Amino acid sequence: MMSNSTEAAQARSRLKHIRLALWLLVALLAGFALLYLVGPEPEAALDEPVNYGDTVGGAFSLTAPDGSTVTDQTLKGQPFAIFFGFTRCPDVCPTTLSRLAQLRKRMGEDGEKFQIVFVSVDPGYDSPEDIGRYVDLFGTPIIGLTGSDDAIAEVADAYHAFYEKVPVEGGDYTIDHTAAVYLMGADGKLQSIIDYHESPAASLAKLEGLIG
Repeated sequence: MMSNSTEAAQARSRLKHIRLALWLLVALLAGFALLYLVGPEPEAALDEPVNYGDTVGGAFSLTAPDGSTVTDQTLKGQPFAIFFGFTRCPDVCPTTLSRLAQLRKRMGEDGEKFQIVFVSVDPGYDSPEDIGRYVDLFGTPIIGLTGSDDAIAEVADAYHAFYEKVPVEGGDYTIDHTAAVYLMGADGKLQSIIDYHESPAASLAKLEGLIG
C-alpha cells in the first residue's frame, strides 16, 4: 500500500506532464494562428516575359561624315529609321535607302519628322567621307555613320543586326547583313521593323505610325 508521500509525488508528476502537454498544445495552436494571419510565404515571382522591342537599341558612339560624334543621345527626341549596310552593297542597301527616300517624300512635311540613319558595317573600307558621298546620292538627308570595328560590333549587337564578311574570288569580300529597317521612337525604343520584302504601302503605314 502506497504512502501518502508517494501518492503526492505521483500526483505532482502527472500534473507536471499535463501542464507540459497543455503548453505544447498552446504553442502549436499559436503557430497555426500566426500562419493563418500572416499567410503562407509567397512564391517567388516568375520572371516577366521579355518584350523583344525592349531589347533593341542602346548606347553607341559613332562618327559622322564631317568627323563629328553622333551618339544615341544625339538622336533621342526625334523618331528615326536605322539601317545597317555598306557602300559597296550591290542591291539591298541602295534599294532600301532609295525606298526610304521616296517614302519620306511621299509623306510631305511629315517626312521631316523622322531621321534616316545609315550605319556602315564595313568600317575597314567605308571612311566617313565615303559614307558622306554615298548617302548624298539618295536626295534626302541621311545621317551616315561609321566607327571602329568594336564600335560597329557593339551597335549592331544592340540592334540585333547581323553582318558577316564573305570572301569572293580575287581575294576581295562582300558582306551578308540584316536587311531590315528598325523604326525607333523618340524615346529610343523600337516601334516597328520594315522588312525588305514589304510593300511600299505597308512600309509607309509604319512610317506614319512612327511619327504618330
